[in-house]
Amino acid sequence: MTKAHDKTLKVTLVRSPIGAKQPHRACVRGLGLKRLNQTVELPDTPATRGMIGKVSYLVKLERQ
Repeated sequence: MTKAHDKTLKVTLVRSPIGAKQPHRACVRGLGLKRLNQTVELPDTPATRGMIGKVSYLVKLERQ
């Protein structure tokens, strides 16, 4: 049985945060995304899920 912190999420920036609200741009940066089509692997935590949910219109999510 795996623990929740062992799981990771792949997050890809698919839309530009230019023109988005400042808190949403901050969430994109907080996720570690700087360029379009950049992908990062993040731990599956409630904090990460909340940030992804806030900017779901800018990113694509893949579960690992």
